[in-house]
Amino acid sequence: MYKIVNRRKYLLTACADAVLRAVCWPRRLGRPPPPVPESIASILVIRTAYVGDVVLTLPLLKPLRDRFPAAKISFLTSSGAAPLLRNHPQVDEILTYDPFWFYPHSPKRAYLQWRRAMRPRRFDLVIEARADLREILMLVRPLRARCKVSYAVGGGGCLLTHVVPYPGLKHKVEYHLDLARFLGCPVAGAPRAEIHLTAAEWQRVDALLAERRLGGGFIALHPGSRLPLKKWSPAGWADAGAGLAAATGLPLALLGTAAEDADVRRIAGLLRSPAVALAGQLGLRELAGVLARARLLLCHDSGPMHIAAAMRTPVVALFGPSKSAETAPYGTAHRVVEAACACRAACDESRCRNPAGHVCMQAITAEAVRRAALELLAAS
Repeated sequence: MYKIVNRRKYLLTACADAVLRAVCWPRRLGRPPPPVPESIASILVIRTAYVGDVVLTLPLLKPLRDRFPAAKISFLTSSGAAPLLRNHPQVDEILTYDPFWFYPHSPKRAYLQWRRAMRPRRFDLVIEARADLREILMLVRPLRARCKVSYAVGGGGCLLTHVVPYPGLKHKVEYHLDLARFLGCPVAGAPRAEIHLTAAEWQRVDALLAERRLGGGFIALHPGSRLPLKKWSPAGWADAGAGLAAATGLPLALLGTAAEDADVRRIAGLLRSPAVALAGQLGLRELAGVLARARLLLCHDSGPMHIAAAMRTPVVALFGPSKSAETAPYGTAHRVVEAACACRAACDESRCRNPAGHVCMQAITAEAVRRAALELLAAS
């Protein structure tokens, strides 16, 4: 069973997987049992795409450390997400590579350079957390490792030494924790993502907020998203933000990347309340610190949503084409605002096929967002 919605990608994966199975079938016989701690001295976790998904992989690290306390844990991720792993107590080494199949800006020659750099490396255990045929074929297969572990729901299972059973759709944190459970790791309670800022970084964040007169508390709005279909209207953001500012007396901070600066300024121009625009002014770790100091974050299904949840900040998240059951902010102190649209279940998030238009986001009202935010503020 493939966990792929896009029909074209599904067919391509099925065809490629069939060829791989035909070539690799002798090696799929007699797979070994999961490794025991004494046999594991080095672990590589792979999660390159995307920032939010990397955050959702972080809860996997503590159970791995508890199960394999003597092992060195390396984490291979994209250059954009790598800052989130700095200073993490469970990560001994951060490796970076931007796969060209996820990041068009990455030259293909960089892949050959990565292959050469990894050639002398040996790992006892490699965990590919996305379950993507391209990752397994291009990143996992060339590595010298005794145990190669992932799901087979994206193809490439025949290239693994251990295939983790897929129980069905669940939150991505649990999806990742099932990898740990398969390896015999203790998963007590609900492990959380952790992003660890240094004392100097906290000081810089607090100085920035004091300079912008946000040190007394504020509500953060992040209207950006990597995928256009996930975006709500600027008028909706302005209406919801102005209503919250009036109801709470708290100032607003508008966040985003440099590429989202025009959208942020448009929303700021529509607001009936003063707001501080910080688009393009924060690195990823500074963003984590600013979100940690916010009373509340309003956002789309996005990387900043998962960063805020990791920093224990209440989140109101607007969901359209994506599935909140899988990628909602993890934890209980959050709210999801979404519309019931039958087409969402089969949406691949790249192109709206609903003849009535982009109704999953258009149906979300500023009043529903404002109400959810006020309820969450009162509860927290």
